[in-house]
Amino acid sequence: MNHYLALTIIADDRPGIIEKVAEVVTTHGGNWLESNMSRLAGKFAGILLIDIAEDKQAALLAALETLGDQGIRISGEASPAKEPTSGDHLCLTVVGNDRAGIVGELSALLARLHVNVEELTTSCEDAPMSSEVLFRATAKVSLPTSGLHREQLQNELESLSDDLMVELEDI
Repeated sequence: MNHYLALTIIADDRPGIIEKVAEVVTTHGGNWLESNMSRLAGKFAGILLIDIAEDKQAALLAALETLGDQGIRISGEASPAKEPTSGDHLCLTVVGNDRAGIVGELSALLARLHVNVEELTTSCEDAPMSSEVLFRATAKVSLPTSGLHREQLQNELESLSDDLMVELEDI
């Protein structure tokens, strides 16, 4: 039976962070399954999923905690299983003029419609041919199994603002 640990990492960005974490995971019998990591404003942040026997989890977490002496803060939680998500899976892209609260508006609408956000990336960029700042969000989402259609989601998202461009693609 597989047992999983979901880990989060944060540290001041520098070379070798992933290597130090991977070494501890391997040494303690863990298998690095999947991760999403990036640099943002001088910080390194990541989330990863480790497969490790239940009787080895406590020792792994204790060893990872010692990386705090090197400025690498890691927290972890046991997860009983990787559960497949149900419903249609879509890639959602939203582009519009940047403004305070846009992520809150988008996430509130998705929550109200029971759309699960599985992955989200946001950025701001200069608009071509103007001095405006554009907001861009790309998300992998799964629709609820009961009743929400792709067209309804598109209409709801576009109703948030006249300047939003919404694209939905099958994954």
